[in-house]
Amino acid sequence: MHTPTHAPVPHAVFSRARWATMWLFFMAGASYATWGVHIPTIRDKFGLSAGMLSMLMFAMAAGAIVVMKPVGRWVARQGSARAAWQAGLVYAAAIALLMLAPSFWLVTVFLVLFAIGNTGYDVAMNAQAATVEASAPRPVMAQFHGMFSLGGMVGASLGGVLITAGVPPLAHCLGMAALLLLTVVWSKPRMQEDHPVAPPSAAHQHVGKVLWLLGALAFLGLVAEGAMYDWTVIYLRDIALTPQYASFGYATFSAGMAIGRFGGDALRARFGMEKLLKLSGWAGFAGIALAIALPWPLTSLLGFTLMGLGCANLVPIFFLAASRLPGISPAEAIAGVARLAYVGLLLGPVLIGMVAEHSTLRWGMVVVAVAIGWIALDGARVLRKAQASG
Repeated sequence: MHTPTHAPVPHAVFSRARWATMWLFFMAGASYATWGVHIPTIRDKFGLSAGMLSMLMFAMAAGAIVVMKPVGRWVARQGSARAAWQAGLVYAAAIALLMLAPSFWLVTVFLVLFAIGNTGYDVAMNAQAATVEASAPRPVMAQFHGMFSLGGMVGASLGGVLITAGVPPLAHCLGMAALLLLTVVWSKPRMQEDHPVAPPSAAHQHVGKVLWLLGALAFLGLVAEGAMYDWTVIYLRDIALTPQYASFGYATFSAGMAIGRFGGDALRARFGMEKLLKLSGWAGFAGIALAIALPWPLTSLLGFTLMGLGCANLVPIFFLAASRLPGISPAEAIAGVARLAYVGLLLGPVLIGMVAEHSTLRWGMVVVAVAIGWIALDGARVLRKAQASG
């Protein structure tokens, strides 16, 4: 049973804030997908080699990691509603500028701006989600992240349709920037004010350690998730020997993520956060173990679907647990966890690639099994520590 951690608010206030936050998450996914579908556009425009394109992506990831901590403090000072609006303006401007860059170095600057705007927007909307959840009559955090997944799917699909129809990339980016701008302007007056931060006491002396433990779990979760995004297609093509179905690997994993997130709140209300985390970890482990043990087309696709279901609620749970720690604002706590998660997302595909280079991709996927298995074994203990700190 879900118990609000702060006094419930009137239903109309909760409903407005919930819908506003859902649209913030949807546009976050759609906006990021806009960059994803235009990676080839940027590559072709400047004639980039694979190495130069990798440098662009590394600059984005590094920019996000570096600014994460100060961004968390900034969101805490501004309040999540105001910060989401301000970061959304920067994010929208960066999207609009992407296709206007006249040189490789300027597009690098714009992508770092894109990363900074996205980071501020991401921390602010998750802090607002934690605020809404804290006074909600039922769990809502997972559905917000489900909207992010849905936004990514819609944004990527729309981008593909527009490219096929011959719509200029600049028009696409300007249109998405305008939609994002409208969303943050519409959402700002509908969001809730952040709750006061509970002061620390002698019983809360281990909060910093717990935050690091949650961050370590998020790191492992995003190692697994990042590897699935980058390596499922190649696994099906090279290991399962089914190139005609290779693209379905990413699709089945994403579908599992979306289903798991939209069903996650009901599961958390029924089983509680600890049990849901354990179930998620074991579902993911079973999925990747199935794909490794039986690398055939159908078993691999089933395994990737189970991995999606397993990974779906990891980030929502870790962010929510961090947001409830006393003596630190939800924004700073979420930023601390997200910083390590981003490192995992960056390093996960690299680790799998290094193992695959020296053995096979099948052995590389064992890294994913170890990461998700560790969460299944140890995640509930860390959550108990987090709840005891509060």
